[in-house]
Amino acid sequence: MTQSPLAPPAATTFDDFPYVRPDMEDLSRDFEKLLQSFEQANSAEAQAEALAAIVAVREEFGSMFNLCYVRHTANTADPFYEAENQYFDEQSPSFEALNNQLYKALLNSRFRQQLAQKFGVHLFTLAEVSLKTFQPSILEDLQQENALSTEYTKIKARAKVDFEGNSYNLSSLLPIELSNNRETRQKATSAKWQFYADHAEEIEQIFDGMVKLRHSMAQKLGFKSFTEVGYARMRRSDYTPEMVARFRKQVLDHIVPIASELYERQRNRLGLASLKHYDEEFKFASGNPKPIGSPEEIVANAAKMYQELSPDTDLFFTHMQEARLMDLVNRDGKATGGYCTYIAKFEAPYIFSNFNGTSGDIDVLTHEAGHAFQVWSSKDFPFEEYHWPTADAAEIHSMSMEFFTWPWMHLFFGDQTEKYRFMHLAGAIQFLPYGVAVDEFQHRVYDQPDMTPAERNQVWRELEKKYLPHRDYDGVAHLEAGRFWHKQSHIFNSPFYYIDYALAQICAFQFWVKDRHDHATAWADYLRLCRAGGSDSFLNLVKLANLKSPFDDGCVQSVVGEIQAYLNRVDDSRF
Repeated sequence: MTQSPLAPPAATTFDDFPYVRPDMEDLSRDFEKLLQSFEQANSAEAQAEALAAIVAVREEFGSMFNLCYVRHTANTADPFYEAENQYFDEQSPSFEALNNQLYKALLNSRFRQQLAQKFGVHLFTLAEVSLKTFQPSILEDLQQENALSTEYTKIKARAKVDFEGNSYNLSSLLPIELSNNRETRQKATSAKWQFYADHAEEIEQIFDGMVKLRHSMAQKLGFKSFTEVGYARMRRSDYTPEMVARFRKQVLDHIVPIASELYERQRNRLGLASLKHYDEEFKFASGNPKPIGSPEEIVANAAKMYQELSPDTDLFFTHMQEARLMDLVNRDGKATGGYCTYIAKFEAPYIFSNFNGTSGDIDVLTHEAGHAFQVWSSKDFPFEEYHWPTADAAEIHSMSMEFFTWPWMHLFFGDQTEKYRFMHLAGAIQFLPYGVAVDEFQHRVYDQPDMTPAERNQVWRELEKKYLPHRDYDGVAHLEAGRFWHKQSHIFNSPFYYIDYALAQICAFQFWVKDRHDHATAWADYLRLCRAGGSDSFLNLVKLANLKSPFDDGCVQSVVGEIQAYLNRVDDSRF
């Protein structure tokens, strides 16, 4: 099933979107009444009508949840949305229980075959997978898990790092960490890690609580470990931990050596006797490429880029601007990182980031715009399950958009464009070993939930030596103890998510290769993928886009050949 994007809804801005806290008692009563109508319906048509009414109830809750989430992360110190966020932390498990009832009813429907013909078989596959993740006995555990996740997010969002007489948050410190002056880089990085060291015990206690809680929930659900629950939460239906392990082995064998060579080239470019951890993100002696212009000018150039890329992206980005669906600039109290969400009631994708004057501003804009364009393209599916694909497929849209926009990078980097492209492509290669290290760490942690915090840190340090053999912490005790992972939000808030970036990166590399040879075909494949939304599984969506599965033997090696050739042709000593 695929859908084509329609014209945008009436131009109401995000600031005007009304927020009303859902009353869970009323919502539950309405939901259960409609579910009863569904179960008692005497035809597939009547059941479809009942489903449409249920979708409206779900959409109201989901839209208010996402509206609250955006406004809370935009200012974590806002007392109103902090309280509303806490409300959703408490009530989301109850809403999940209602969805659980819906999924059971769908799977038991007398008209399942007719509904599958109308809505697609994958809806029922997702229902089966989702039923593995919930039962009423874990409702309070889920509430506690949400509270722990929020606590970790607040620690980072409210960080104050003192450096040379000024106070920085974690996002605004990054440009200082990329200073041309090595001593400044070292001191700024030390200041950041001192913040994490000061909060290490608190962060480890939060994660320890998460691990034990998740393991307990898994056992209540009838599983040996949380790993199986984690995969089901990610709605994975067509690959296994064993397949992921074999993919990690491909990265170890074929990517780690290339990444190590790239770090060695970097060391030579910088003229250093040894590359330290605080040098890793400083790529060139002349400094990393920085975007040209103010945030407003960057957005204006992005509008020009998307106007020229395709009519679909022009329509999409025009609406993103007119409806004020982007919050891009870093400020105190704002949650770290970047994301895209979707507020279905207003047909509104939303892009959140923390511009700080680095090339990452452009990376995150094109990346999150890829997510936003995809959900915009598939918003007309009747079920939220189809608005987004599983995260592994969703990251193909975002990472590929970073490459499809390469021809317009001169708008953002001027005479530094070639330098940016080299850094961007090399960085994508260098990311993969870290990505699989995070994944293996999580498998190890949840397979052995009784490990102490110190033992978990030791596992991380072992994995760094395996996948990141170049890394030199220069004697920093906090990092030598294996605590680098404390900064990775996904480990805390989205268990087992991170491998999706690595799988998608291999797919995005394929789009990069195809786009260089035949843009029209590559873009048609990408657009077809976006419009399919979440209407099929990861491997089927990969096939739909005419891509090779990252799990296929030899896929990783075949994809990186042209990339390595491109990087080797570049005389990076000029930069």
